[in-house]
Amino acid sequence: MPVIKPRTRGKHLVEHRTRLDRDNHETLYAYAAFVEEEPDYVINQLVETVLAKDKEFLAWRTTHPHSHAPQRVVKTQHASRVAFARRSSRAIVTSHDSGVRAAVDR
Repeated sequence: MPVIKPRTRGKHLVEHRTRLDRDNHETLYAYAAFVEEEPDYVINQLVETVLAKDKEFLAWRTTHPHSHAPQRVVKTQHASRVAFARRSSRAIVTSHDSGVRAAVDR
């Protein structure tokens, strides 16, 4: 019987990138295949089940309830990418009357 049960409801997910030891990486994917779930779900369940058993952590968490997650940084586009996006969003239009071509925003 698997320790981690298949998901029963959806949750709000955020992206988190991390690196794993090679053996843990293989074990994660093998376990995900075993329970027929995505590796992301397995990691979330491990955090929920394993950390919920740490009584010292739970006591600390009650006195430190604020978020400890780093704020997400929203990257802005580099100026050259913005200019390229503007150029590629223009259409070349040819006037049938005068034969003049002009760039027009789409």
